[in-house]
Amino acid sequence: SRFLEVERPRFSKASRTLAFVYPYLFDSIPLFYRFYLCAAESCTEAAILVHYKHTVFAFLTCFIFASHLPERLAPGHFDYIGHSHQVFHVCGIIGTHFQMEAIMMDMAERHDRLLPTSLQALGSMGICVAVSLAIIGLCSVSLRFMPEP
Repeated sequence: SRFLEVERPRFSKASRTLAFVYPYLFDSIPLFYRFYLCAAESCTEAAILVHYKHTVFAFLTCFIFASHLPERLAPGHFDYIGHSHQVFHVCGIIGTHFQMEAIMMDMAERHDRLLPTSLQALGSMGICVAVSLAIIGLCSVSLRFMPEP
């Protein structure tokens, strides 16, 4: 069978969860470092509290997705309203809202330090485009060597 979810449902669930958790954790390393520094130095930045809210909702989103909690507690009562997938999306949206609020607060507080020159901005965009095209090229070239089904 071509459907991994039918053959190995636990592996499928774990791999889907990992596909979202790993990038989030990797992208949040600077934020976690900032949390660590603020805990050590007791900083009073207003955006840190909003970043904490975002992080709580991100972990809650992952927990709801992995546990299927509402319908596990009362099977059949959450079939249409309150299903874990719906709660997962609501928590994700609220977390994204707090993330955007925190980013806007950070940008307002650090506006003077965040302004790159035009050359820096163009250089960063050029590097990103070059790396993306290199990845696409490597994947395209590797397709020639794959056996046909």
